[in-house]
Amino acid sequence: DECVWLTDVAGFALPPQARSSLRTLESRKGFELKVLKALGKELVVQTQNIIYHLWQEWQKLIVWKLPPSKGSSSLEAVVLSELHLHTVPAQDKDTAVPPMQAVLQALAVLGELHYKLKDFGHFLLQYILKPLILHPSLEPVSEEQPDVFILRFRSQELALDEASPMEVFDKIKLVFEVLQKCLLNVALEQPGEGRVTLAELLGELIWEELSDCLIHNCLVKSIPTNSSKLEQYKEVIKSTEEFEKALKKMQFLKEDTTALLKYACNVNSHFANKKCQDVIMAARSLMTSEIHNTVKITPDSSVALPELPDPGSGDHLKMHRASPLHSGLVNLGSESRLSPLTLSLPTCRISSSVQQLVQLAYHTLLEATASTDLCCLQLFNCVRDVFQLFCEVVPTYHRETLQKLPQLAAIHHNNCMYIAHHLLTLGHQFRYSSAGVLSSVAVTFVDLVPGFRRLGVECFLAQMRVQKGEILERLSSARNFSNMDDEENYRAANKAIKQVLHQLRRLGMVWQDVLPVNVYCKAMGTLLNTALAEIVTRIVALEDISAEDADRLYSLCRTMVEEGPQVFTPLLEEDKNKKYQEEVPVYVQNWMTFKELMIILQANLQEIVDQWADGKGPLAKEFSAAEVKSLIRALFQNTERRAAALAKIK
Repeated sequence: DECVWLTDVAGFALPPQARSSLRTLESRKGFELKVLKALGKELVVQTQNIIYHLWQEWQKLIVWKLPPSKGSSSLEAVVLSELHLHTVPAQDKDTAVPPMQAVLQALAVLGELHYKLKDFGHFLLQYILKPLILHPSLEPVSEEQPDVFILRFRSQELALDEASPMEVFDKIKLVFEVLQKCLLNVALEQPGEGRVTLAELLGELIWEELSDCLIHNCLVKSIPTNSSKLEQYKEVIKSTEEFEKALKKMQFLKEDTTALLKYACNVNSHFANKKCQDVIMAARSLMTSEIHNTVKITPDSSVALPELPDPGSGDHLKMHRASPLHSGLVNLGSESRLSPLTLSLPTCRISSSVQQLVQLAYHTLLEATASTDLCCLQLFNCVRDVFQLFCEVVPTYHRETLQKLPQLAAIHHNNCMYIAHHLLTLGHQFRYSSAGVLSSVAVTFVDLVPGFRRLGVECFLAQMRVQKGEILERLSSARNFSNMDDEENYRAANKAIKQVLHQLRRLGMVWQDVLPVNVYCKAMGTLLNTALAEIVTRIVALEDISAEDADRLYSLCRTMVEEGPQVFTPLLEEDKNKKYQEEVPVYVQNWMTFKELMIILQANLQEIVDQWADGKGPLAKEFSAAEVKSLIRALFQNTERRAAALAKIK
């Protein structure tokens, strides 16, 4: 009997019921009938036939009119998108079940509704919802006709670059209200789930992607960049809450869904994260900018930095035009006073980007003092990260230029010293936040100071080694300053001397008004000393110096003595450089040694002995007895007078 019933209803029974009956028969022993296989094939055919006709009906109910370039997300393309919903039953048709509900219910019974809704949700996100979030100038427009709802876009000519979350939420709500009115309010019997609305099913499919898009392209951009605007963000939180309530009322969201609201309410954490990200990005941009764009720093430089906060006052810090490090005289008692420039940074040039970097650190810490405890600590750590990032990025990114260009090496040296100078007191100035949280932790940057000083010194010393190497290489072409009576040898030595002086003059010019005066003089003195020491070593090592050789060696040495001090030009004002040129012996260790060598080259035996003065004269201070004896043997022939003179050198 059951076989006969199944045969009779195979053409019109609902596929799930037919499949269930067929499986029941196939599970019984002895029912290996050919008719069951035939019925199974017929069932598959009829099921696919029903699905095909239902899909045809679905395509009539929901019509997408998309731009020619479907993959494009440009404003010009998405504005052409339209959604036509033919879900309104004709007024002259009186049916117990509206055609739309019948089609949807049939798809649900067949298990095909999920696939159709998934496709619909994908198109809804790509061509309606996401464009509304990404393009502030787009507005949704709904149009109701007798048998169709039309959802399209309108583009505003004058629109902001970014829409507020409130505006985006209103647009999204309008779209869902239209869909709710003509599609999503349909209730269906879903196999295994009971009675559900289309809105619930669609919400489960697209809400995760939609909420992610709203967060990353709307709420993230609305996070304030200044702590003073955090209070205004309450409007966004309220709007987010109302938006979620509206979607829950439409049954698009479940009651326990609060992804957007949780994100919006956690604004302090997001503000800190965004602020830190912005600070790091701005800092890295400054670190990778050109070093050679400089500004002049003087002990009384006026820069926009925050004042020291008043401990315990809780007041916001104020800005002023003078550095807090130079706030006038410091009273140490009734009589003792320090100079206003005590512990000040000497006059030099630093990169404008580094000055901006330090100001960025001050302003970030200023922001921290007005923020919540968690945000305050996060911003403080962010500033530390910025300075640690400097030590990694700058030497790596600018490695080639720092090695090749002495001026940039000097500027980098100054940059590091400038940062280290501010790090000494930076933590002290911001120990007190509005909530006092920084006073309970080790708010200091002093531990970073040695690293910055070492970074600047190592870079500059590496450049000094390069310059020393070039000086020694040039002097190596002087043919050991031997046989100066040979014209070719003399020209080679004279050329080497000229090249060294030219190199020193060039360095003097590129470091002029860049390095602090004391550093400039020490650096130039060290390089000039390298040249003089090399010349002295080469001449003292000579075994034979004729009278003509001595005259020419003296001439070469005189060139160094006359022109050497002229390379000391630390200041732009020429008349002020004379002071430092006169102080050359202070910075050139072998200056007096070199001058004593010149005296020996022109002196007779008695004058040399007088200069030695039993080991107490000026000659004895610069040369050892062995060196003086070696010079005497090279300069004078072997006579009794020479022997007598040598006997006195001990």
